[in-house]
Amino acid sequence: MSESINIGTVEDIDEGEATVISAEENGTGEDIAVFHAEDGNFYALNDNCTHETASLADGWIEGTEVECPVHSAKFCLKSGTALCMPATIAARTHKVAVQDGHVMLYPNVSAVV
Repeated sequence: MSESINIGTVEDIDEGEATVISAEENGTGEDIAVFHAEDGNFYALNDNCTHETASLADGWIEGTEVECPVHSAKFCLKSGTALCMPATIAARTHKVAVQDGHVMLYPNVSAVV
């Protein structure tokens, strides 16, 4: 089990917004975007779009999907699945849990079981 990172309280990330935990901070070698989805839950994906270099945290959250700001590829926040072209490769997920009002990120622990 990976160590968790406390990225702040649930109020620190507004619903429909995301924050990026740098590769240096999370220890995976990749930036991780943590999203506060419209269903009220938190999800984490590698921040880089799998189609082309772009920050998914800069994209648009709709429901439990995020749309890449460059070419409009969409990804499922729950599974990382690429939902439409031009992306065909899933984004890597990371486990997120809310504990005592704090958002905890588990880098390198898949959110998909």
